[in-house]
Amino acid sequence: MSTQTEPKLVTQIDFARAGQITPQMKKVAEREHRDPEYIRERVADGRIAIPANIVHIKKGMRAFGVGEGLSTKVNVNLGISGDKADAAEEWKKVKIAEDFGADAIMDLSNSGKTRQFRQQLIDETPLMVGTVPMYDAIGYMEKPLVKLTKDDLFEVVRAHAEDGVDFMTIHCGINKSVTKTFKETGRLMNIVSRGGSLLFGWMEVTGNENPFYEYFDELLEICHEYDVTISLGDSCRPGCLYDSNDATETAEMIELGKLCKRAWAAGVQVMVEGPGHMAIDEIAANMKLQKRLCHNAPFYVLGPLVTDIGVGYDHITAAIGGAISASSGADFLCYVTPAEHLCLPNAQDVLDGLMATKIAAHAADIAKKVPHARDMDDKMGQARRKLDWDAMWECALDPVTGKKRYEESPAATEGTCTMCGKMCAVRTVNKVFEGTTIDLGMED
Repeated sequence: MSTQTEPKLVTQIDFARAGQITPQMKKVAEREHRDPEYIRERVADGRIAIPANIVHIKKGMRAFGVGEGLSTKVNVNLGISGDKADAAEEWKKVKIAEDFGADAIMDLSNSGKTRQFRQQLIDETPLMVGTVPMYDAIGYMEKPLVKLTKDDLFEVVRAHAEDGVDFMTIHCGINKSVTKTFKETGRLMNIVSRGGSLLFGWMEVTGNENPFYEYFDELLEICHEYDVTISLGDSCRPGCLYDSNDATETAEMIELGKLCKRAWAAGVQVMVEGPGHMAIDEIAANMKLQKRLCHNAPFYVLGPLVTDIGVGYDHITAAIGGAISASSGADFLCYVTPAEHLCLPNAQDVLDGLMATKIAAHAADIAKKVPHARDMDDKMGQARRKLDWDAMWECALDPVTGKKRYEESPAATEGTCTMCGKMCAVRTVNKVFEGTTIDLGMED
């Protein structure tokens, strides 16, 4: 008789492979109008991730699914910056993210002791929480970059996992092979990923391999212990149109695909990050290539921004790219604000960026025929036909802004707006069908 004990089921992928549907899978199925078995099957083979740290679950987080056949998710970046350390402003951004329908918050704090802010965020928000441990390492360990050791970096990862972080962006794919390609082929914008640039600098100065790549199995052990979804960072994403789909980006993408399989084998959930900046006509092909090379793992993209000259309006350039990328296979959009490339965004920037990205995600879901994605659009059409303004606010992604603009400019003719007033086409046709005489020269 064998005395071998069964392996402990910890992660969503562990349970899925054992044929068990978790409460989180049930919640995702309910929200996504899918059968729970549909979710379980795709979690088991990595096509869906449910980033839900076991610590955060105990604090009451809401389960979100990211991946094949599900609604496109939207992330909001925030965090305390060294140049503008204002925790109160960051909490305003958290409130906006929660009130206006973000699915995730990434805490990108990089100034001083960031743990208190991160722990409070995980205690209070039901949204998915992501981090980039590399940003935190210098302040956390109180050492300059080049003095950090592999053990230092992994200590920071473990601290984030213990705190309850649901997904971590870790730049595991930028290894010596990829940096060799980068140096041989060159780029216009070099490396624009903050975490990727820090690791590249560390590797160049120390002469060592990227520790997140070299000791990837040890990293997976930490992630498995807490069910942290590893978001494989794209260190070599293009930072301008000129660099899109180049040898360096593709070389890293190939490495990320290999790491996906290793993570799944260890029972760790995976997402893969993508571009960046990319011309419209290149996006669909890039999404398909990424999905192919990374074995249909959920794909998380920043934009991509479809032009480099939309400074001050990059929430729009990113929303255009986001709609195309999500309709072509991307599963998760990281928002971009009007402050991109300029400064730390303020609360209004966060709202503008979030709404632009939610519009992009929703437009893509309609194109992808995600179940019930168009329901609210059809209700909006009915509300507009009836000139039922209260019903319109209930359908709107941002009812606050819409109602405020409408009420600031009252129309003389009841039920209309100041664009058309008495000549409102909807009103005119409604009156015709009601048998009412139309006389635009006189009061009705």
